[in-house]
Amino acid sequence: MTESRPIIAVTLGDPAGIGPEIVIGALQNQEIYARCVPVVVGNAGVLRRCAETLGLPALDLNVIESPKQARGTAGTIDLVDVATPGIHGIQPGKLSAEAGHAANAYIKRACELGLAGEIDAISTTPINKESLRLARIEHIGHTEMLAAYLDSPNPLTLFMTENMRVFFLSRHLSLRQAIDYITADRVYEFITRVHTTMTDFGFVNPSIGLAALNPHASDGRQFGDEEQTHLDPAADRARKDGVNVEGPIGADSVFNMALEGRFDCVISLYHDQGHIAAKTRDFYGTVTATLGLKVLRTSVDHGTALDIAWQGTAKCISMEAAILAACDLLSMASGR
Repeated sequence: MTESRPIIAVTLGDPAGIGPEIVIGALQNQEIYARCVPVVVGNAGVLRRCAETLGLPALDLNVIESPKQARGTAGTIDLVDVATPGIHGIQPGKLSAEAGHAANAYIKRACELGLAGEIDAISTTPINKESLRLARIEHIGHTEMLAAYLDSPNPLTLFMTENMRVFFLSRHLSLRQAIDYITADRVYEFITRVHTTMTDFGFVNPSIGLAALNPHASDGRQFGDEEQTHLDPAADRARKDGVNVEGPIGADSVFNMALEGRFDCVISLYHDQGHIAAKTRDFYGTVTATLGLKVLRTSVDHGTALDIAWQGTAKCISMEAAILAACDLLSMASGR
C-alpha cells in the first residue's frame, strides 16, 4: 500500500517547544495515513519523554534507518532517529544550544533523505531562532536552512489559508530593508515566477493580485511613489507578457478579494503584510509551503510556544493541515 502514497518526512523542530506534542497529536489523524506515509525525523527519547510527561500511553515507535522501512500504519510512529549531544538534558520551555543543534540536525537529515530520493516532501514543526543563535547555527530560519541544505538558492514562500494563497516578495528583512528591496525589475521577475509556479500546479491563466505598499496605493503619489515608480511598471510589463495580474491594490482590500475568489493568489510585498492577513483569518489553520526547492516543504505557521511546551494544550490542527497540504500539492504537481 505504501507504494501508492507519498512519503512525508515530519521534522520534530525545536525539541524544547511544542513540536514533539503536535507531531504526536497530528499522527493520531487516520486521514494522514490514508493519504501518505509520515516518517518522523527526530529523536526517540524526546518523543517518549514528551508522551510520558503528557500522560499519554506508551508510543509504538518503529525506529528505522530509511523511510523505505516505514510501516505506514496508523497507531505506529515511523521514526528516523537522530541523536545529538545533550539531547536528553533538554528541558521543555527552555532555550538552549542543545535544542538549537537538535532542530538543525533534524532538518539537515530530512534534506539528506530528500536529496537521496527517499522522501517526497518535508513537513516541518517550529524552530526557535534564539536557540539556533545559541547553537551558532549560521542560518536564521527554516527557509534559509532548506535553501542551503537542498542547494536551492532561490526558494518561494507560499501561505495557504482556506482558498487564499499568498506569495512573499521578501521574507526576513526589516521593514526599511523590505521597502528598499522593491524595484520594478525585481517585482516583474517575481510576478512571472508566481505565474509559472501557479501554472505548474494546474491553474490555467492564474489570476494574481499584487498588493500595494502605501495606503490606498498612494492615491497618485500623495503617500509615497513606490506604486508609480516600481509596482505599476512591473505589473504593466507582466501583463504585456500575458500574465493575468491586477494591481497594485491596497493591502486593506486585496486579501479579502482573494478570499472572495477574485484572485487565485496574492503577492505580498513583505513579511508582515501577508502574515497578518493570513493569521488573522485562521491562525491555527494557516500552512506555509516553500517551493522552488529540490524537495517540497510545508510547515505549520506558528512558533515554538515555549510557554506552553509539553503541557498538553498545544493545538495540532496546523500540523495536520501542513502534512495534508503536502499531499495536496504533490497531487496537483503530478496532475492527479
